Amino acid sequence: MADRSQLYNDPEQALRLAFDGRLSMLWTNFPGIVTAVDLEKNTCSVQPAIQGVIEDEQGAQLFVDLPLLVDVPICWPKAGGFVLTLPLKVGDEVLVLIASRCIDAWWQSGGVQKPMEARMHDLSDGFAFPGPSSQPNAIANVSATGAQLRNEAGTTFIEIAADGKIKIESPSEINLKATAVKVDGNLEVDGNLVATGEVTAGLIPVNLTTHVHPGVTSGPSNTGAGVG
Repeated sequence: MADRSQLYNDPEQALRLAFDGRLSMLWTNFPGIVTAVDLEKNTCSVQPAIQGVIEDEQGAQLFVDLPLLVDVPICWPKAGGFVLTLPLKVGDEVLVLIASRCIDAWWQSGGVQKPMEARMHDLSDGFAFPGPSSQPNAIANVSATGAQLRNEAGTTFIEIAADGKIKIESPSEINLKATAVKVDGNLEVDGNLVATGEVTAGLIPVNLTTHVHPGVTSGPSNTGAGVG
């Protein structure tokens, strides 16, 4: 292989070397592994999962870990007053997207800001996007017919199918908490129904805890048909 002095005598090759050298300092995006999470600040620390290359004094290439990235803003899907958050934890894989300019002033104050430094495509200006998976961490049993919000194991999920059906499945409990829960349609219950408050039939509320039937003698007999 030709040495560097020979390569620089070739203008085309010299330009290629110069471009390669500049590109080697240009960061765009890469996978990373979360090492710490601060959910109050919406930031995390990330270890880049792709190593860098340096040359020793003899010109041999060495692969080294890139520096730990700290205070990396986490990018949740967010718009119009709504946000989807995820319980990001240590060990999760993320995609680090490097901004083309310094983001420090924007991160501290929001709005439109002047760059605090002239750096470009620097490792200090990354954003963390949860989501990418290496093959050892690939998500199993991905639905090919519907959109799901699910846990990684696939045992708990909300699914919207192409035909409009919505399915909620959980091996534990499903809790609804609201001032009122309205069902506009037929309600089918395949199992026991437990109610501790009032049940309204038509316009008449019935308290299932204190409700009694007047005119019925205590004993093993049943009430007549149609008695509420």
